[in-house]
Amino acid sequence: MKRSVKSLLAVIAVPAILAGCTQTPTQSSEVTEADLLHHNWNLSQIDGAVLVPETSDIAPRIEIGENLTVNGDAGCNNFFGQAELKNGQFRVENMGMTMKMCPPMAMGVEDAITTTLTEWSEITIEGQTLTLKGAQHTLVYQLADWVN
Repeated sequence: MKRSVKSLLAVIAVPAILAGCTQTPTQSSEVTEADLLHHNWNLSQIDGAVLVPETSDIAPRIEIGENLTVNGDAGCNNFFGQAELKNGQFRVENMGMTMKMCPPMAMGVEDAITTTLTEWSEITIEGQTLTLKGAQHTLVYQLADWVN
């Protein structure tokens, strides 16, 4: 009887030990095109400061569509372009924009957004938060997909 108990313990213990040695994917894995497609993200922070848009303004946002086409609102002007994703880096190539003039605060937000989007930035997604960390600014977006 003692031998069968030891055998049973061995049968239970070996898979449990091996399961503890396997790696599970983490949130910090590299962002893929599939992670970005067909999502809308609202800007919530710039350089750690929480963004509180004026009630009359549309919140800055970025929408990423098929084949990494992008469009959105940069705080004052609308933008569009073609995104690239390489080795954990993201940028919008050949960004086009409307050319409205806005108050200085909105133009400052827009400058931070356009600078970060048009230069290669480190991209991460954790839960429903997308972060772009560029050479000058860090932008934090919250998932806000369209709801009918």
